[in-house]
Amino acid sequence: MSAGLYLLLPIKSLAAAKSRLLGAADGGAGRAAAHAELVVAVVRDTVAAARAAEAVTAVVAVTSDPVLTAVLAGAGVEVLADRPEAGLNAALRHGDAVLRGRTGVRRVGALQADLPALRPAELDAALRAAGPRRAFCPDRQATGTTLLLAAPGRPLDPRFGPGSAAAHTGSGAVPLLGPWESVRCDVDTPDDLGAATALGLGPSTGALLRHAPVTSAEPPSTV
Repeated sequence: MSAGLYLLLPIKSLAAAKSRLLGAADGGAGRAAAHAELVVAVVRDTVAAARAAEAVTAVVAVTSDPVLTAVLAGAGVEVLADRPEAGLNAALRHGDAVLRGRTGVRRVGALQADLPALRPAELDAALRAAGPRRAFCPDRQATGTTLLLAAPGRPLDPRFGPGSAAAHTGSGAVPLLGPWESVRCDVDTPDDLGAATALGLGPSTGALLRHAPVTSAEPPSTV
């Protein structure tokens, strides 16, 4: 069991996060306010589930978005400012350095903040399977990474981005392959959100989408 695990959740600013899901929360209208509400709901559900896992000592968010900072701080979640705001891996390296500089922190992991169907029991099962090894959980397409675990006392060494599953394998991380679909189901597209809905969304995301059915058609990218 990975007792004493501190999980970092890196989160982009609301203006930049999940552009391919634009319109999913308002029937395709694509309103920025509705999109921001969806991102916040997904983050809320991910954080709540991760905090409920028995093996997780604490969840620490890394973001410089003022709205997300206020929401998470109000829920009792520690927030580290994203420095130097140079992308996901830089944010995680910063958070890892901060946490490992604290007395009593022996192990750090990274969890994507877009897992609205995450179940604490499945996260615990994946952590048990990892044991003390450097390990990662691939996404449901088996190309990306949703969870990365450093070995105790070792740097996180994140390699997120396109092909991160192969990159993490190449860095010596052991793939975690097991019956924990909610840990693998990150949401980047409407299809992903549909898959998460089928697994069972967390309360915040579920309530928001109750009146906005998810379709498999992907809206044009705004990036």
